Amino acid sequence: MNAKFDVVITGAGIVGLAHAWAAAERGLSVAVVERDARAVGASIRNFGFVTVTGQRAGETWHRARRSRDIWAQVAPLAQIPIAHRGLWVLARHELAVPVLEAFAATEMGAECEVVSPGEAAERAPWLNVRGAQAALWSPHELRVESREAIPRLAAWLAEARGVHFFWSESVLEAGPRGVRTARRRIEAGRVVLCPGSDLTGVAGPYLADRPLALTRLQMLRVRPLPALRLGSAVMSDLSLIRYAGYAALPEAAALRAHLEAEEPESLAAGIHLIAVQSADGTLVVGDSHHDDAAPWPFASETVDRWILRHLREAVAVEDVEVIERWTGVYPIGGGRDAVRVTPERGLDVVVVTSGTGASTAFALAEETFADG
Repeated sequence: MNAKFDVVITGAGIVGLAHAWAAAERGLSVAVVERDARAVGASIRNFGFVTVTGQRAGETWHRARRSRDIWAQVAPLAQIPIAHRGLWVLARHELAVPVLEAFAATEMGAECEVVSPGEAAERAPWLNVRGAQAALWSPHELRVESREAIPRLAAWLAEARGVHFFWSESVLEAGPRGVRTARRRIEAGRVVLCPGSDLTGVAGPYLADRPLALTRLQMLRVRPLPALRLGSAVMSDLSLIRYAGYAALPEAAALRAHLEAEEPESLAAGIHLIAVQSADGTLVVGDSHHDDAAPWPFASETVDRWILRHLREAVAVEDVEVIERWTGVYPIGGGRDAVRVTPERGLDVVVVTSGTGASTAFALAEETFADG
């Protein structure tokens, strides 16, 4: 039952699938080994929001721009609909306005606009601009439906790029010449471990010296009442002190101090608002962040209420019907937004440690293969 490929990748989340794509684009034979019968981890539980604006300056921002372009190329080939494009960041507090203006003046703010609440309301009538001070418009983002996009991407890689998937097989051993599962040995000239949130499996020994942990987030799917149509994603003030592209600006310090006094519960729960829309009109809304080595599996109704309050403050909804609730888990730490370890030639371990897998994985995968 042995098999042989040029490249074996463990993990069929977005990081693993991006590496499968990058390897196949180079004409290599590729196998992906996934412990579950389908992807059920962080990659299908997120917003599907390919975020460029607000990413950390430098390599993360550049990766996001490149990954956004690859998503735009791959999505139609894989029959993955683009749900909507662009981003509005609504500044409700006066101290948020200098942050938006400072960001717009950077290289990362190219093509972004800071507009008045009145202009934002004209261009985006779904925004709740009552009491708002300004808004930032970014044209750079796109959004896919994660729970549909990830399996469609895997199916397309199998059908159109010849990637072989071994589903429901846990990897027991891995090295530079292949992997072993309970069913077979798979030989390869190169192995890429993409463990996602599984930091204690076969990738664990190679990550032992990295200060990695996990963060748990709460998310909801809601039906707006009455119905409304978002034309883009929505964020607000709390995102400006969480996303490093904004938070690293000197102007963000005063906003952070203000929000620490005004929104201590939300900050303690790691909440910042993202709202995106699905084809059926429902909104995916979140999220919160609670860090731990082993995240508590029980969600808080209080945290969900806080998230929905922030939604009503930024989006013109009168009421919502909660359709679904769920939690997600992803790795954090390591001092960077992604960690790539090459313990020996032919073996790479790649972990996104910032929740930016959907936004950066394609470019990160290109770097993995470009580096040797």
